[in-house]
Amino acid sequence: MVALNPPFVGSCLCGSVQVRVDALPLLTVVCHCRGCQKFTASAYSLTTMFPRESVSCTGDLIRGGLGAGGKDHYFCQSCLNFIYSQIAGAEDRINLRTSVLDDATYFEPFVEVMTDEKMSWATVPVRHSYARTPASPEELLALMTDYKNR
Repeated sequence: MVALNPPFVGSCLCGSVQVRVDALPLLTVVCHCRGCQKFTASAYSLTTMFPRESVSCTGDLIRGGLGAGGKDHYFCQSCLNFIYSQIAGAEDRINLRTSVLDDATYFEPFVEVMTDEKMSWATVPVRHSYARTPASPEELLALMTDYKNR
């Protein structure tokens, strides 16, 4: 595995929103839910979870994407590129769309969730797979520990 060294930087598609992350990731996730498929116009979304205080964005963001289930999604106001999600009850972390980082190649997915909704042909090399999501906060913490120690 290649050593990651923050800061990580990136931007939206048009460059109006700039992103900077000053910490190592907590976890990398592929989500196969139908909502993510529709959001990304793809088979899944790629998320890299970071500590909230380590992520900064400049530029105009708007909240959108229905915000169902206690999830707030943030997009560039100009190009509408999906930037990150904030989940209620998890205010200490941000789910950044991995693709906004300038070099996302090192953020290989570690966990896949919502596989009961995945496209039959979508195969992702991950260490952990869930039909829905981890069952408890303790299980999520164990995944983050496993990710850190990989």
